[in-house]
Amino acid sequence: MANHSQLNFQDAFSPITEELIGFHDHTLMVALAICSLVLFPLIQKLEERL
Repeated sequence: MANHSQLNFQDAFSPITEELIGFHDHTLMVALAICSLVLFPLIQKLEERL
C-alpha cells in the first residue's frame, strides 16, 4: 500500500518537460497575481455599497 509521501508525480525526465513544469508554475503565479489584483478592488467596491 502506498504511503502519503509516495503519492506524487514522477520527476521530469527530459529538459523540455522541466521547462514546461517551470512555465506552468510561472503561469499559475501570474494568474494568481491577476486574480488578486482584480479581487481586492472588487471587494472594496462591494464594501462601499453596504
